[in-house]
Amino acid sequence: MEVSNQTSPDRFILLGLANVLYLQVICFLMFLLMYIITLSGNLLLIIVVRSNPKLHSPMYFFLCNLSIIDIGFTSSIVPIILINTLAKDRSISLLGCAAQMFVSLALGVTECIILAVMAYDRFAAICRPLHYNSIMNKKLCFYLAAGSYNLGFINAFIHVVLTFQLPFCRSHHVNHYFCEVPPFLRMSCRDTWLNKTAMYISALIFLVCSFSLILISYVHIIFTIMKNRYSQGRLKAFSTCASHLNVVTLYYGTEIFMYLRPHSTDSYEVDKIVSILYTTVTPMLNPFIYSVRNKDVINTILSTLSRQ
Repeated sequence: MEVSNQTSPDRFILLGLANVLYLQVICFLMFLLMYIITLSGNLLLIIVVRSNPKLHSPMYFFLCNLSIIDIGFTSSIVPIILINTLAKDRSISLLGCAAQMFVSLALGVTECIILAVMAYDRFAAICRPLHYNSIMNKKLCFYLAAGSYNLGFINAFIHVVLTFQLPFCRSHHVNHYFCEVPPFLRMSCRDTWLNKTAMYISALIFLVCSFSLILISYVHIIFTIMKNRYSQGRLKAFSTCASHLNVVTLYYGTEIFMYLRPHSTDSYEVDKIVSILYTTVTPMLNPFIYSVRNKDVINTILSTLSRQ
């Protein structure tokens, strides 16, 4: 199946993951399955949390936000992948590409901050249990969530404006499967020093700082649990922390590799593989990682199914 070589100055062609027909079919089925699982898992988690009053706590409030972010994040990317994988015309308009880049960047940064906020929530629950309700009150939770979205949108707006002010005179063929900043910097014939500097600064602020806050929170959590090794409540809370660490390791590891590695080591194929991990695999795994070890979530699902 051939990719159209005709494109106007205000359109880009996404080269995708593969050009061989049987590989395209495999990619289509793989992404379709992951997308269905992502939507089903995250929607189910949101419904379960909303339907069980026991789960109306700060941790599950942020977990619902994480599920909403994952649904929006994958929905901004995967449907276009599915269309372009088997389509002859893989072109996308400049406005459509900018919109996809904005949404994916905004929600990606928001997820980084939300994960850090969730680590702070676990720190407050385990290390400051007597003051937990006063620390993580509804007003603070709302402000933390709203602030996370606002920072994500502001960051995305800056990068989208900087990216699409560049002249793309080398090519309008994007060697990627969605509109992401790094491939566009390689396509420009102008010096992209400002764009790369802005990208590194954003990565340091939102990735490295958030990751550092998470590590600091878990260092305190581990020391607290070691000093209170016979506290069953805190051990139960730590099981949730272990799930959170699994998500953090996968998500931050791939994002940091993508945006902070030296430019000299850039590789189109490596970029595609790494991007798949944080754009489709992590959002698919999140609801299962958080729910498998949680008896309240499992019991709510089972009781709901038994009433059907």
